[in-house]
Amino acid sequence: MSKRRLSGRQIERIRTIQDRRRQRLASRVENALSELEAESRPEEGRVVVRHGSNLAVEDAAGGMILCASRRNIGHAVCGDRVVWQRTTEHQGIVTAILPRRTVLSRPDSGGRDKPLAANLTRLVILVAREPEPSEYLMDQYLVAAETMGVEAIIVVNKIDLLETREQTVFQRRFDHYQAIGYPVFRTSLRDPATLTELTGALCDQTSILVGQSGVGKSSLVRLLLPDRGIQTGRLSKATGLGRHTTSATTAYRLPGGGVLIDSPGVRSFRIGAIDRDALQRGFREFRPHLRRCRFADCRHDQEPGCAILAAVRDGQIAAQRLANFRHLLAESQQMRP
Repeated sequence: MSKRRLSGRQIERIRTIQDRRRQRLASRVENALSELEAESRPEEGRVVVRHGSNLAVEDAAGGMILCASRRNIGHAVCGDRVVWQRTTEHQGIVTAILPRRTVLSRPDSGGRDKPLAANLTRLVILVAREPEPSEYLMDQYLVAAETMGVEAIIVVNKIDLLETREQTVFQRRFDHYQAIGYPVFRTSLRDPATLTELTGALCDQTSILVGQSGVGKSSLVRLLLPDRGIQTGRLSKATGLGRHTTSATTAYRLPGGGVLIDSPGVRSFRIGAIDRDALQRGFREFRPHLRRCRFADCRHDQEPGCAILAAVRDGQIAAQRLANFRHLLAESQQMRP
């Protein structure tokens, strides 16, 4: 017996009925949450990890609470400061996201900015001899840091794998970054003493590690967070989300103070669409020369009277940085609608 085919009007009617049922269910849930909220006072907390629709929120006393999120308040991410209310002893609901001081984003497959972490104060760029460092990727990270208004630092890792002469040659590749004010640290995972300066720079900050796959990020995290297993276990016990932290952006407390955000989502990165003015200001050594170009819309390519080109010739700007600027400008213009 063949099935009876539905007309377009019948299909549309079924869809309307289903939408109404979903809306009624959502309204019941919202009403139930409102009743629970009325029984508890609002508190402020910090999102430690997000997994799906669940949020692990650290309260003012350092306790972990598993929270749902109010509809239409936005998408909370790791590092967000939020307002939440308790619904049971170990559960709650997030009712508002407090204003972000900074947010690190990257474009999704549709070209829309997707926030990864919020309220950062440090962006730590990790490089090593292998894989071959990509200065183009490094400059994207640095532009993101400048745009956010956070300090970027560069960590040259695994220096123990290089002979003394090789170390000197390799480290010179980053001299121009140090010359324009970016701190450069040199670390060896076999020598914990080399981490002293880095741990001092991370103290009382909210930092995120970024870098190519294979540069030793996971090993460095283990050294910086000797109690990471304890923190993960505590998170799992309180919320049941601990097993997901290997694949989700997660905030950990550093032993000396401060927060380290570990995110697998920043191994591949691009800054997305950005206008020319913002991009050129993201190259900090460009700024003293920008108003000196003959043309206001100078692309710093072959225009006569370009102050940036003159600064490159004078050795004030590294030629590779200008090349990366041009590449980023072209790529960003292709992404813009």
